[in-house]
Amino acid sequence: MKKYLLLPIFSLLILVVSCGQNNSSTVEVMDPHHFLETMEGDEQSQLVDVRTTEEFGVSHLKDAQNICVTDADFQEKIKDLDKTKPVYVYCRSGGRSARAAKILEENGFTKVYDLQGGITSWDEQGLETEQ
Repeated sequence: MKKYLLLPIFSLLILVVSCGQNNSSTVEVMDPHHFLETMEGDEQSQLVDVRTTEEFGVSHLKDAQNICVTDADFQEKIKDLDKTKPVYVYCRSGGRSARAAKILEENGFTKVYDLQGGITSWDEQGLETEQ
């Protein structure tokens, strides 16, 4: 009788432990200074501006490539990125980059950094952009 009681308890314990381990996200949201420091210290970084081409043309972060998350071919274009190397994403204020980060994560990218507050926050901190 005791064996029959232990089986459900043991099964529940395994379920709780395994579910707790699956919550690790590959996306990390960072403030502008931490984003910059991490990216500069990372020789394998891939920097992606997920705004429109027009927004990108006004100003962007140095060495960024533009892959607009609202374009129909976004998922096709991210296939050119290396899934094993960190991807740093940003937009204007953080909404689109959060969407892009989620898509990247769903497509198997191992590490994604999202700029908190986007390029707006970056500019407010007085950090450098280019045109």
